[in-house]
Amino acid sequence: MQITLRFLSVLTFLTLLYTPSRAQLLNDPASLKNIQHGLDKIYNYEFDDAATIIDQVEKKYPNHPVTYILDSFVLYWKYLPIKDNPVKSKEYIQKLDQCLNAINRKYGKNSLDPEAVFYTMVARGYMAMMYNYQGEMMNAAGEGKKAYNAFVEGFKLINKNPEFYFTSGMYNYYVEVYPEEHPIVKPLLVFFKNGDKALGLKQIDTATKVGTITRAESCYYISHIYLKYEMKPEKAVFYMEKLVNLYPRNPIYLMKHLEAQLLSGKYDQAGEGVQLLRKNTSGFYPAAWRTFQGILEEKSLKNDAAAQKEYLLALKTPHDAQYTKEYHALAYAGLARIAARSGNKARAKDYYKKCLDKAEYRSVIREAKAFK
Repeated sequence: MQITLRFLSVLTFLTLLYTPSRAQLLNDPASLKNIQHGLDKIYNYEFDDAATIIDQVEKKYPNHPVTYILDSFVLYWKYLPIKDNPVKSKEYIQKLDQCLNAINRKYGKNSLDPEAVFYTMVARGYMAMMYNYQGEMMNAAGEGKKAYNAFVEGFKLINKNPEFYFTSGMYNYYVEVYPEEHPIVKPLLVFFKNGDKALGLKQIDTATKVGTITRAESCYYISHIYLKYEMKPEKAVFYMEKLVNLYPRNPIYLMKHLEAQLLSGKYDQAGEGVQLLRKNTSGFYPAAWRTFQGILEEKSLKNDAAAQKEYLLALKTPHDAQYTKEYHALAYAGLARIAARSGNKARAKDYYKKCLDKAEYRSVIREAKAFK
């Protein structure tokens, strides 16, 4: 659910940037290029440089809704996971409220102007993500539902702007796979346009090649799809490698690249990166690099004792529901394999049971359920 809502917020942001409009900003190529450059700075954790660029946009377009959206995007990445920072979470919501107020001042309350609608959808999309973080699922679903028309609009614009390969591809894939994983939502999707998973993957792949603003998000999401649903980690490696080369200072991209390498058996390639990730000693990162070190010890170095130690330490480290929950599942699976090799079948079963309580990746679930 988290990654779907994050995608929704990105989708609506892209829609506001690329929907034809009479608005001056969207007909200003220099400012659009500046916004793209600012996003690159955000992805590469160069937040001071990003702030300078946003200030330039603000000076040219005072009190424009887009500057508040960019400010909120900085907060999202700079204080990730923002839900764990009450002060910054409040500031984040304030930025979104300022965006909505700016919309009302610029276009009038409840304006049906296309741009006003799209800017509103952006703010609502980010609010949906925050509601989800705070466990307010009904509010999150309500906000997300309001943005549905943006998906449909993207299908119409795919031949006019390559950025919509990403949005159309994500819709085509997720509208089919999400109810497979969560049958309870099927009745809620009865009025939604049908998707096509194969076409969706093809469209997202195209976006990684021809997209400008969507390039990073396209690489990230298609990697996630290949890891979680398609069970093809070697394909995830290809896309994450692009991201770590483009944004070498982004620890999330490094983390996901290492995950893909390890799950595809590229242990030698992952070793140096794991040591680099270990420099991130706070937050949820230790859960990641300890799990990764455990995999290296178990699968590459064949040292079950060292692997067990790392897996147990990983499980003592807090995880984040969006980014590192699966690493606890991987750690439990590793402990189960070690227990099975030592002849302790009962302990292995117990570890796999705990693994299933955490696991969302189809490959991990299949391994745990296959153990007899």
